[in-house]
Amino acid sequence: MSNLRIVVKKSINILNFCGNQRCYSLFPTHYIKPIYNKEEQQNLYASKEIKEIIHKSFRPAVTTDSSSEFYDNTVNRFINYIMRKGKKELARKLLQNTFETIKVMQIKDYHRTKSDDEKEAIELDPKVIFITAIENVTPILELKRHRRGGINYKIPVAISPHRAKFLAMNWLIQAAKTKEKEVHFPEQLARELIDAFNKRGRVIMKKHDLHKECDANRAYAHFRWMKK
Repeated sequence: MSNLRIVVKKSINILNFCGNQRCYSLFPTHYIKPIYNKEEQQNLYASKEIKEIIHKSFRPAVTTDSSSEFYDNTVNRFINYIMRKGKKELARKLLQNTFETIKVMQIKDYHRTKSDDEKEAIELDPKVIFITAIENVTPILELKRHRRGGINYKIPVAISPHRAKFLAMNWLIQAAKTKEKEVHFPEQLARELIDAFNKRGRVIMKKHDLHKECDANRAYAHFRWMKK
């Protein structure tokens, strides 16, 4: 009973400290996120905004936050989507092997081509291929179901940037999983990324099919302003 009273008192203190708002974090809402990127820090010093936030309270940086020049938020997010059962080291190794496979495949194509113009058009940086491939397969519309008058309508709606990136990454991962038994995941993922970089392949077709279906259902677009 005494332990229950302590928990109740702590929860009341937390609610009072957060201004009667729903506060599930260890830190109050007025704590701001840390700025760990060196370029953002330099911009703060250049614009003299550092004087406004220098005396404010900061949350501690997350373990994935890093000021290293090799850190990329898109790469880290893709690793998290690959990860299963908390095995992040395995997911990171799979993506590293994918980058190595892309590098080997592109170098082979580079030496196979004889024309100098074609050699210049071949991209050898796996990270550039990775980022461009995700941008090429990112959709701008999606379909949401809306029931009205006993009929289910598919309504085309604008998609948020965060969900659009999620769909693009998830499509690439799922396409890499549907492979032959002899082909390893990094090799198939490398093929899908190179195809998406060149604006071809299954994932690009999936994006185009989604946009075509949204265009076919554009007559129901006005339902997105109506309440269910």
